[in-house]
Amino acid sequence: MFSKSQKIIIGIFVLATAGGLFVMFGPPKLMAKTETPDFCASCHVMESQFEAWFHTGAHRSIQCIDCHLPHENFSTYYTWKSIDGMKDMFVFYSGIVPEMITLSTHGIKTVQSNCARCHATTVEKIDQTRNCWECHRWLQHNLAGSRLTDK
Repeated sequence: MFSKSQKIIIGIFVLATAGGLFVMFGPPKLMAKTETPDFCASCHVMESQFEAWFHTGAHRSIQCIDCHLPHENFSTYYTWKSIDGMKDMFVFYSGIVPEMITLSTHGIKTVQSNCARCHATTVEKIDQTRNCWECHRWLQHNLAGSRLTDK
């Protein structure tokens, strides 16, 4: 009925689908754990970003995912959570971590969109041609720590 190579391909597909479903809907606390700042900071390369977030005023009460993942709908959110998570794992475990961690083009759009989403009533009153962090420089992880040490 099926050739050996077709059975292997079907088997890989079934295992990948089962693995994906397990991760998405598996242990109830698994997805919740991966959405915490402690989880994001578990890679040593993110320690300085975590420390900057932890010590920076108003945004300490929100999670990394509130800024760094799109919130348009469920499927977009989990698709980008998976893409970004796999990319981060690859970079971390391959050892090719950039010296300066910066937002990707998609990340810039996502963070800007989330700023506008959370601060909609304020944002509608101002010029929206620039990214929020161009004026609110202390929100950038790499500047928050230095801002606090200048006091």
